[in-house]
Amino acid sequence: MSLRQFYPKRNTRKTISNQKLFLLYAIAVIAILLQISYPLLEAEPLRLVTIATVYWAAGAMCLHALLAYGTTYALTFLGTTFTYALIIEQIGSKTGWPFGTYEYSGSLGYQIYGVPLVVPFAWVMMAHPILIAARKVTKNWVFLYGGIGLMAWDLFLDPQMVLSGRWEWSFTGAHVPFQPMIPLSNLFGWLLTGMGLMAILNLILKHDRRRTGTSTAVPDFFLIWCWFGGVVGNIFFFDQPGVALIGGVVFGLFLIPYLFMLRFGPPDTF
Repeated sequence: MSLRQFYPKRNTRKTISNQKLFLLYAIAVIAILLQISYPLLEAEPLRLVTIATVYWAAGAMCLHALLAYGTTYALTFLGTTFTYALIIEQIGSKTGWPFGTYEYSGSLGYQIYGVPLVVPFAWVMMAHPILIAARKVTKNWVFLYGGIGLMAWDLFLDPQMVLSGRWEWSFTGAHVPFQPMIPLSNLFGWLLTGMGLMAILNLILKHDRRRTGTSTAVPDFFLIWCWFGGVVGNIFFFDQPGVALIGGVVFGLFLIPYLFMLRFGPPDTF
């Protein structure tokens, strides 16, 4: 008689070192602290914080993508999102389609043919957490759910940047509700281009489970913070209750299904 040894199936997910997790959390916290300082600053410090916030937040999202999904995923995500955003912004700023007629000021730093370098990184900053949310909430409508998420985020972004002089719109006709300085075409432009980006990312990025034990806590919290900070900031610091209302409602409608799924799990299928 021979003895056979049976080994339980090992967890295929690798573990992340405490040092890497600390680095991820530290970068995310710095990005949040920079956002918190935004309404307390003005002039040159405000300009520098505006730029730094995007780079730190984009860095946190890219690092999470690297640690959670691997090098190929992270580089593909970064390269695709940056290139797509730069092309869209070049077309938009030079032709007025699909957002409307707008022009960037020189206050956002280095520009690539009229588009500040920081702008595509703002797309990177939001595309990663929104793609994660969209893939968890739906399988067949990732492009639509993700596009709505990017559109909802811009309801907070655009008024804030216009008021601080980072870019300027030129238009007549309909405007976004409670945002007379933003054309309604910008809302549809973000929905259209957001759906395009989400469709591309969902197609080319693998749907495999996370390759490590890294949770989605950082991108999840960042989404929640964008909603909370947008509402609170516009009510108590920017004197824009209308922006808080429209942005809070639309971004909240995007966020609630994801938070519900995180809390209770996906719905049962029959």
